[in-house]
Amino acid sequence: MAQRLTERVQQAAIGAMARRAMPARLLADDAELVAATCHDMAVRFARGGKLIVFGNGGPATDAQHLAVEFVHPVIVGKRALPALSLTADAPTVTGVARQLGFDEVFTHQLRLLAGPDDIALGISSDGHCANVLRALEAAAGRGLLTVALTGGDGGPIAASGAVAHPLVARSDDPRIVKEVHTTIYHILWELVHVFFEHPGLLERAADRRPT
Repeated sequence: MAQRLTERVQQAAIGAMARRAMPARLLADDAELVAATCHDMAVRFARGGKLIVFGNGGPATDAQHLAVEFVHPVIVGKRALPALSLTADAPTVTGVARQLGFDEVFTHQLRLLAGPDDIALGISSDGHCANVLRALEAAAGRGLLTVALTGGDGGPIAASGAVAHPLVARSDDPRIVKEVHTTIYHILWELVHVFFEHPGLLERAADRRPT
């Protein structure tokens, strides 16, 4: 009995690893898109912009985690960069939701807090969160750089013309999507700092503001 149970657990472990392997390989295939996203984010930071992150439920915790990564780098010597999560202030979120509706909880904050040099990064496990999409559309309309982390086939968020950089974790399992998202935003943090290690190139790009 014990041996059969051990074999079943081993097979389950192999299956769990296999389900994670393909999304990881597909993320590696998107390396050029990820690098372009990091470059554009670094340019916005170099202009004095900040990162504004938001999402619902589990992605709300990811939004706060990502903001902390930039504001308080875990690696000593890396530059702290301005970032905030729109999910971190429960009184504001619930107050806006009560008065304006839940679809406006991020858009309302963006209108008040965001400037045109900022970055709006929305996180949605399936790409179908209406309030995330509305906030990204509002951000694009104000000139912010827009980035989305989604899952599955990307959903309406990834398909939206308002999102400059849609990064998709290609899995229907929300646990795997979260794991891939964590990898993506750690890579975003890491490569933004790589660009800051080449300030000449970054400053020239930052000076070329859209007209």
